[in-house]
Amino acid sequence: MLELKGVHAHYGLSHVLQGIDLRVGKGEVIGLFGRNGVGKTTVIKTIAGWVKPSTGQVLFDGERLDGLDSDRICRRGVGLVPEDRRIFPGLTVEENLWLGQMQCPSRARAESRRRMDEIYQRFPRLAERRRQMGTTLSGGEQQMLAIARVLAGSPRLLLIDEPTEGLAPIIVEELFELISELSREGTPIVLVEQNVHRAIRLTTRHYLIERGQVILQGDSRVANERENLLSRISV
Repeated sequence: MLELKGVHAHYGLSHVLQGIDLRVGKGEVIGLFGRNGVGKTTVIKTIAGWVKPSTGQVLFDGERLDGLDSDRICRRGVGLVPEDRRIFPGLTVEENLWLGQMQCPSRARAESRRRMDEIYQRFPRLAERRRQMGTTLSGGEQQMLAIARVLAGSPRLLLIDEPTEGLAPIIVEELFELISELSREGTPIVLVEQNVHRAIRLTTRHYLIERGQVILQGDSRVANERENLLSRISV
């Protein structure tokens, strides 16, 4: 469904991605792991069009995404939940969610309302706080709102960057269960997460990134391949 071929990316003179190759099949959850600053976030920002690749190809359902603006990539069904959540200040929870539906401009009003009802059924805490300003929510609730806002647009591919950072353990478990539920429903996901021991259980396959390159990939469902990843990260 998604494929990166020889992707390089720069921030100014800094060569961040140095020939990334990876693929995501339908219904897969792909884990991108590695230490801070190795390029994981840049990979998903490049997929989403927030960073333009210097060379290489990003293919989604066989069509080139590299070079397209981020809004066009979003409308093709690629949804990004960024690390900093980007909850819009001055807007309520519900207004933030309505903005998420803007990636489906042709959606009828009745269908949009049905989608909003589905979101509230999945996130009852957000339903309770629908009139509350989004930036006044707790950190865990803001993360749920960031995910719900992307889901409101019915993405065909979900990119999630560090969803559990700085959150209480009980909220972390709720978020991991949500990601697992989305996976069971068939949503392909690319997940960047520092809690490797917990996140590896959610993933179908994994990639270990170091200095902007994939140095290891494996099947997360195979015990020795999981252990190989964990041992490499702990070195």
